[in-house]
Amino acid sequence: MAAKEIILLMFMGQSNMAGRGNAQEAPALLQGAGYEYRAVTAPDCLSVLKEPFGEKENHEKGVTEPGMKTGSMVTAFVNACYVETGIPIVGVSCAKGGSSIAEWMPGTAYYADAAERQKRCQKWLLEHDYRIRYKGMVWCQGCTDGDLHTPADIYKASTLQFISSYCRECGIEKCFLIQIGNHRDDRALYVPVQKAQEELAAENRDIVLVSRQLKTFADRGLMKDEYHYLQKGYNLVGEDAGKNTGKYINDDIKNEMQQKPAK
Repeated sequence: MAAKEIILLMFMGQSNMAGRGNAQEAPALLQGAGYEYRAVTAPDCLSVLKEPFGEKENHEKGVTEPGMKTGSMVTAFVNACYVETGIPIVGVSCAKGGSSIAEWMPGTAYYADAAERQKRCQKWLLEHDYRIRYKGMVWCQGCTDGDLHTPADIYKASTLQFISSYCRECGIEKCFLIQIGNHRDDRALYVPVQKAQEELAAENRDIVLVSRQLKTFADRGLMKDEYHYLQKGYNLVGEDAGKNTGKYINDDIKNEMQQKPAK
């Protein structure tokens, strides 16, 4: 029997990746679109992907925020990505609210936890006759560094070091970057981080900026507080980022097939 083909995506970053929305207002998962691999709470199976995504995936020595994940962009993202690729997604949650880029660097607890969750997922999939057609990470982080006034050049260099190291260690093909939005009450506060993210994507072929929508949401009344978004906002950015990610994955798969020598 042929292996079942899937796309493995790590959903990583801080609170707007973890999700602070309302799960009841998230879209329903399209039939066949994807699954969640719960590396902490249910590592021996694939689970139905539902909101709040990653709700109980708390590791006391790594990423943990009990009761904080209330509704995310992930279901909307997975739906839109699946529509583009036709390949189901297996998603793994590893996002921590309030985390700075320094807390994700190689050697930190969050970095180690994310790598371990991914490797555990890969091992399970391969042992159960799945073919991992593509591996990517979806990254949304930077508001805390804006709050801390991390210099833009330091943020940029640290983010590149983190992404490069993680991609090498875990075989990630691309980092799909979701640009952070604006602080609701201080619209200039996060601009240096936003500019650094633009530069990272422009200068590195393995970092793809898949959505800039979050920085429009303060003006559109889609924020629930200074930092976070209503579920409608998460749905919109998830759909936008998922659609663009699916297009990039399709292009990468097509290019890979074209480069293979004819038999």
